[in-house]
Amino acid sequence: HVRQLYALVSETLRYAPVLEKLLDGAALLQAEKKLAPQLAKVLVYDLLFGKGLKCGGRWKALARRHRARLEAELARMKVRHKVSRNEDLLAPEKAVSAAVSQVPRYVRVNTLKTCVDDVIDFFKRQGYAYLGKAASVEELKALSGKKFLLDLHLPELLVFPSQTDLHDNLLYTSGHIILQDKASCIPAFLLGPVAGSHVIDACAAPGNKTSHLAAILKNKGQIFAFDVDPKRVATMNTLLTRAGVTGCQLAQQDFLTVDPRNPKYSRVTHILLDPSCSGSGMVTRGPGEEAAPSAERLQALAGFQRRVLNHALSFPALQRLVYSTCSLHQEENEDVVQAVLQEWGSAFRLVTAFPSWPCRGLPAFSGAESCLRASPAETLTSGFFVAVLERCKEGAAAPSSLPAAAKENPQPEQGMEPGAAPKKRKKKKQWMK
Repeated sequence: HVRQLYALVSETLRYAPVLEKLLDGAALLQAEKKLAPQLAKVLVYDLLFGKGLKCGGRWKALARRHRARLEAELARMKVRHKVSRNEDLLAPEKAVSAAVSQVPRYVRVNTLKTCVDDVIDFFKRQGYAYLGKAASVEELKALSGKKFLLDLHLPELLVFPSQTDLHDNLLYTSGHIILQDKASCIPAFLLGPVAGSHVIDACAAPGNKTSHLAAILKNKGQIFAFDVDPKRVATMNTLLTRAGVTGCQLAQQDFLTVDPRNPKYSRVTHILLDPSCSGSGMVTRGPGEEAAPSAERLQALAGFQRRVLNHALSFPALQRLVYSTCSLHQEENEDVVQAVLQEWGSAFRLVTAFPSWPCRGLPAFSGAESCLRASPAETLTSGFFVAVLERCKEGAAAPSSLPAAAKENPQPEQGMEPGAAPKKRKKKKQWMK
C-alpha cells in the first residue's frame, strides 16, 4: 500500500500543471468549496489518468458527479494543444527540463570584495580544474565534473557545469561571488557607467544587477535603486549589504512616480531598465507556469513597458539607457523599443550592442539587429532581450558599441568588444561636457 500511495503521489505531482488547468477549467473547486486543492488533484488524476478511483464513500461520489465536466475540459485541452494523448500534455514541462539541464552554472566574481584570479585559485584549492578562457559556446556545453572556465564574453564571469551547487560555498555566503545567469549580467555590462557616475536601476529587486552596477562603478558614484514591493526591497538590501555595496540609495517606490526634474536626479546619466515582463525566457520557471501568456496579458505588459521606458528617457541628463527583459515575445521587446523611439524622434538612437554576440533582435523594424537576444539553445543562457539607447547629439559621430566603462578601461582579451580607448584630448572634452 505504501508503494502504491508513493506512485500515486509521484504521478499526481508529475501531472500537477495539467491538473491545475483542469480544475480551473472545470471550476471544480468553486463548485466544491470544502474540497482541498491537493486532494482534488489526487482524485482527478485517479479518475482521468490513473487506474480508476480506489477510494470510496463521498469522495468517490463527488469525483463521479463532476466526471463529465472534467472529461470535457480534458478534451478541450487536447484540442488547444493539438495532441491526442494525455502524456503529450506534459511536453512543455519536459522541454523546460531539457533547457535547464544544458544551461551552465554562471558565477560572477564580485570585484568589490575580490578579483578573478583569487577566486580561480580558491576553487583550484577546492579540487576544481581550471581550463582557462573559453573560446566558444561549445566549450561551455562540454563542461562536466569539477571543471570550470572563464567566460568568452564577460571578463568577470566563471562557468561551471549546470549541476554545480555553490549555495553553501564560502565565497557565495560571504558575497565574494554572485550566482547570476550570464544573460542577466549583460545589461549592467553594456550600460558600463564610469566610476563617479550617477545611475538609476529603475526596477531593481532582487538586486543582482544593482550589485553588478556597483562593482562596475567601484563603489564610486551614486546608484538610485527602486522597487515597489517592500519584501523585495528588504531582500535587496540584504543582498547588497552582503556584496559590500555602498553609495546606493534604495527606495520602496514605483519608478513611474519618480520626478525626473527632481534636483536629486539632475546628474543621472545612466539608467538600467529591466521592467516587469512575462518571464517567458526564464528556463527555471516552475512547472505549471504559463509559457504563452494571452494576447491581452501581453498587450497590458507592453503598455506598461512603453510607459516606463518613456519615463526613463525623460530624465534630462540621461546619456545612455539599457532596456532589458527576460521575455521571448516581440511585443515586449522590439515592438516596445520601436514605438518609444518613434515617439522621441531623433532624440535617442539604438546602439549596436555587442556586435560579436550571435543572436540579434528580430527584424521587426530597420535597425532592430542592433538589439541582442539570448536563449538556452543558441547562447546557453536564459531567454533575454537587451537594447542600448543613447541620446543623440547634433553633429555627433555614430554611437559606440562599447559602454563608457569599456572605453575607459579597454580589455584586449579575445572575445571582448573591439575598440580602442579614445585619445586623452577627446576624453577631457567629453568630461567637460
